[in-house]
Amino acid sequence: MKELDLLKKDWQKNSDSFQQISENEIYKMIHRKSSSIVKWILIISILEISFWTFSNLFINTDDVLRKMNHPEIVTALEFLTYFNYVVVLIFVYIFYKNYRTISTTIATKSLMSAILKTRKTVQYYVWYNLGMIVITAILSFFIAFVYNPDMEFLREKLAMNGKAMFVTVGILFLVILGFFGLFWCFYRIIYGTLLRRLYSNYKELKKIDF
Repeated sequence: MKELDLLKKDWQKNSDSFQQISENEIYKMIHRKSSSIVKWILIISILEISFWTFSNLFINTDDVLRKMNHPEIVTALEFLTYFNYVVVLIFVYIFYKNYRTISTTIATKSLMSAILKTRKTVQYYVWYNLGMIVITAILSFFIAFVYNPDMEFLREKLAMNGKAMFVTVGILFLVILGFFGLFWCFYRIIYGTLLRRLYSNYKELKKIDF
C-alpha cells in the first residue's frame, strides 16, 4: 500500500482545486488493487480444486471398498464426493462473478458493497471446506473401523479393553484436530492475507466516500 499512501499524502498537500482529481486517482488505484486480489482468490480456488481432483486420481480406494462388500457405503461416499464438487464449483462461480463485478463497477458504494460480499463469500467457502475435512475424516475412520474386514482383530481387541478404546478414540480425535489445524493455517495464510488486503481497500474507500 506504499504507492497508495504516497498518493494520499500528495493529495492532502494539494489545494482544493485538485482534490477531486486526486480522489479519482486514489479510487482507480484501490479499484485496480481490489480487482487483482479477487482475481487471485479465483485463481487459488481453481488451483485448489484441481489439486484435489488430480490427487484423487492417484489414490486407489476401490480395493478397500470392495473388501467391505457394502455397496450402500460406496454409493453414499460417491454422493458425498459429487455433492462436495458441486458446492465447491458453485463457490468458484460466485468468485468469478464477484471478480467480474469488482472489475467493471464504477460507483464507490457499489465497489464497497462488492468487496464486503466477496469477503463474506470467501469466509463461507473456508468454513465449508474445514467442515468437510472434519466430516470426511470422521466418516473415513468410522467406515474403516466398522466395515473393513482387515480391522476385525483390532475391533475384537478394543471391545475387550475399554482403556485401549478410550486411548484409540483420543488419538483419532487428535489426528482429526491436527488435520483441521493444518488446513486452518493454510486458509488463514492464503485467503486470510488476501481478505485483510481487501478489507484494507474497503476502509480506504470509506474514507474518500463523502
